Amino acid sequence: MVSLGLVVARFNDSVTEPMAEAAREAAAERDAVVVDELSVPGAYDSPLAADRLARREDVDAVAVVGAIVTGDTDHDRVIANATAEKLTQVSLDRDTPVTFGVSGPGMSGAEARERVDKGAEAAVAAIDLVEELQ
Repeated sequence: MVSLGLVVARFNDSVTEPMAEAAREAAAERDAVVVDELSVPGAYDSPLAADRLARREDVDAVAVVGAIVTGDTDHDRVIANATAEKLTQVSLDRDTPVTFGVSGPGMSGAEARERVDKGAEAAVAAIDLVEELQ
């Protein structure tokens, strides 16, 4: 059985909570278990939480969910790029799959709400990676 850590960004929680629920449901459908879930302020804050989970012996993989919506500046792109880069680094440094279930950048809140399936996709990708790499 695959054991997952789940990191959930609170910013845009009308999107991220359904994403997290989709991740939990997808894990259960694949007979995986979410052994711990950490809530962080926003997607940018997720790499540290993912790293803490990836260090644990009882966590096979980490799925991260968040939503980065566009504003009046390019801030959303900066946040998305930094987050993706650092989550990739956690995965490589810890030799633990860390999947990127973060919607955005460049989307409105309505577009983000249409992509809550990214939570399930992150959980499934994490499980698939663990099974492939074992």
